[in-house]
Order: sequence, then C-alpha cells, then structure tokens
Amino acid sequence: MQKSLIVALDFPGREEVLRFLSQFGKEKLYVKVGMELFYQEGPGIVEYLVAEGHDVFLDLKLHDIPHTVYQAMKGLGKLGVTMTNLHAAGGKEMMKAGLEGLMEGAGERRPNLIAVTQLTSMTEKRMQKDLKISASLDEVVLHYARNAFESGLDGVVCSSLEATMLRDALGAEFKKVTPGIRLKEDSVDDQKRVVTPMEARKFGATEIVVGRSITRANDPRKAYEAILQQWQGVEIG
Repeated sequence: MQKSLIVALDFPGREEVLRFLSQFGKEKLYVKVGMELFYQEGPGIVEYLVAEGHDVFLDLKLHDIPHTVYQAMKGLGKLGVTMTNLHAAGGKEMMKAGLEGLMEGAGERRPNLIAVTQLTSMTEKRMQKDLKISASLDEVVLHYARNAFESGLDGVVCSSLEATMLRDALGAEFKKVTPGIRLKEDSVDDQKRVVTPMEARKFGATEIVVGRSITRANDPRKAYEAILQQWQGVEIG
C-alpha cells in the first residue's frame, strides 16, 4: 500500500490556495479540502484542483439521516475526488447509505470513503463529560472503526496513537488516515492527540494529513519535503 502525505488547504478562499500551490510549480499534490474552503468556494474549487491533476480528499464529515447522506454523497461522487468522509457516529445505516450514494454518483471510479471516529481535538475526559460516553476513548474508536469496516467503508480518520490498535483489529489495508501531525518544534494549536510524521509511520498510519506545519511555514515547500522525508522513514537532523 502506498503511503500518502495529504496537505490540508485550510485557507479562507481560492486566492490563498493558488498562492500556496504556486510555490510547488508543476508538482501534483494530494490535498485536503475541508469545510472552511468548501463553504467559501463551493464545488468549483474541488473541480479546479482535480482538473489541475491534484488528488483531493474532500473532508466534509457528513452526519445526517441516511437518506440525506445518500443524496449528498451522490452529488459529491460526481466531483472526481480521491477520498471523502462522513461521521461514524451516524451509525451503520447512515454509512451504508453514504457508500451507496457515492457509488451511484461516481460510477466505476468510486472515491475512497472513510469515517471519522473521534476528532484529534477530543480527549477522553472531554468525550466522557461532554458526550456522556462512559467507555474509554480507545474502545469508542475501535467500535466506530469496526462499524465502518462492517459497513463496507475503506477506512477511518483517527489519531495515529490509535492506528496500531486498528491495524491489529481490522488489517493493514483498512485505511488509517491521521491528522494531528506536527514536527517536534511546532505548536500543537487546538490538537490534543498529536504525533510526528515518523511516529505516525511507526504506529501504522496509512495516510497523514498535515496543515499548519506546512501551510504556515516560512518556506512551505521546504517544510513539505522535510515532513515527506520523515513520513518515508528518513531521519532528519
């Protein structure tokens, strides 16, 4: 399985995206379009990135009744993205409906569909207090991931700290897409469960999502290459 570095384009608009991508010349990246960018620019920014040859992870985290998710995924399936997602908390029926809609919209070239287990900004204490979930964080993540697996999805979004557990339970081919990636010298910002790119690799992540450590760097291309090297197992410094 090819491991991938996904760059989070968490920018307020198209102009900032183009300015960032211009620093990479003709290089094609695997990029994430999340709510911030999609809700400002709409499907057009996704269509542009796909037309330019970039792989796109469309990170909208759908969570609604099964019929609504089915209809939404049918539309997203037409955009030509590489991967998209929904919330595992919506349950098996919703996840199966989302997968069905995505298949109908995309046809033969269906994007990968993954489910969010628990956000990497969530701690066990906060989950138990705010969401009234009494189980441990690991138990919840594994349960949600197993539901996604049994619903036919391709993987989950999780912390790298949980990737080994999920690999052992659900296999190496089941995707473990992991945000919360930082270099040792970087601020963790609003993330709680964070690791370095090399740690993510060792823990069994299949893709990592990196935003501010690249997009806010003084030299984004240099930062990208440094993170890519670590992700590929090359010691830095």
